[in-house]
Amino acid sequence: MTEPASPSASPASDAVTLVQSPDPLHGQPLAVVERDGVRYTLLGTAHVSQQSVDAVNALLAREDAPFDAVAVELCEGRFRAMTQPQDLQQMDLLRIIREGKIPMVAANLALSGFQRRLAEQLGVEPGAEQKAAIAGAESRDLPVWRIDREVGLTLRRCYASVSWWRKFGIISGLLGSLFDDEEVAEDDIERLKQGDMLESSFGEFARNNPPLYQALIAERDRFMAARLREESALAGSDAPREVLVVIGAGHLAGTRDALADSDTPPASTLAALNQAPPKGQWGRIFGWLLIATILGLFAVGFWKGADVGTELLINWIAITAIGGTLGCLAAGGHPLSILAAAVASPVTPLSPALASGTISALVEAWVRRPTVADFSALRDDLYSFRGWWKNHVLRVFLNFFLTSFGTSIAVYLAGGKMLQVLSS
Repeated sequence: MTEPASPSASPASDAVTLVQSPDPLHGQPLAVVERDGVRYTLLGTAHVSQQSVDAVNALLAREDAPFDAVAVELCEGRFRAMTQPQDLQQMDLLRIIREGKIPMVAANLALSGFQRRLAEQLGVEPGAEQKAAIAGAESRDLPVWRIDREVGLTLRRCYASVSWWRKFGIISGLLGSLFDDEEVAEDDIERLKQGDMLESSFGEFARNNPPLYQALIAERDRFMAARLREESALAGSDAPREVLVVIGAGHLAGTRDALADSDTPPASTLAALNQAPPKGQWGRIFGWLLIATILGLFAVGFWKGADVGTELLINWIAITAIGGTLGCLAAGGHPLSILAAAVASPVTPLSPALASGTISALVEAWVRRPTVADFSALRDDLYSFRGWWKNHVLRVFLNFFLTSFGTSIAVYLAGGKMLQVLSS
């Protein structure tokens, strides 16, 4: 007679006893650096991986050596954007235009296009592990250190690090990330799991350009290591003894080495890496040469006679005004913005400190003040061609770029016409 199986021998019971919860830290890149009485635990994360989120939570939950502070791979601006997305509705558009920051703000918006595509494709929001680190620290009342360099400055140093003709690769890469609806390639996703979000946004262009790689990755490794040392020093006798550092896997080795080996005072490193790149000398020279050439053509024309000089002046005003007007029209500008573009375009090429796009964009932002609804819809409208003309915020950006572009083309056409008149 067969004896009934005991409960412990049942298949269901065997399954319960045999299945073990996976270790969330298994296979995760970790490094520990002890310096100046502080132990830094560096976790290399993938910005598109749920496993990285689980690893962050597991480390924060440990009880044998709890952390006193958490450092994240975010600058202050990205930290606010991540934790206070409603601040986007408080963006001072007029101030951005006046301070000449439209290109940089536009670049920051474009970078989010790549991240959005990843989130939709993988079901994991890029940067979710950073959010987990922030939430875990705040729930435990731990300080959160923002150790990355401001993304705007990083982009400016990237732009300045390459030759002028390679700058078009940066611009095309950013624009491509906005309107490319194709799924991110599997190879790109795997690289991103071991790399950096900014680097991956530029794609192959960044990997094949050592100067660009320096500004995107190597400089930030040194910067983040210096920020960790700075934060610990600022705390003085109250400095944390255990710090969790959540950074992209592509930064792990570089940050670890800089943290362990650098003898340079943190303030010196940060000062050097926080410097805005100097404006290109050749760009300034070219701008002044262009102005000198145009004024020289006018001088020659009036030297030949008042009628010749007047013809040159009329051609210059007409062609440049038409160029700026067409650019503003293409951007769907308000009639007053179009008028401002027409008036400004003949004048601004003769002043290196002004751009016709700046003038027309200021008028556009003043006449068609963006509403709360425009700011609320900004993240969605950003990724469609129609959205750029419908959204009042984005139309200001479009106005700036297309008006400036139209004026630039017209300057060369007007110069050619002036040479034609003088040679006849």
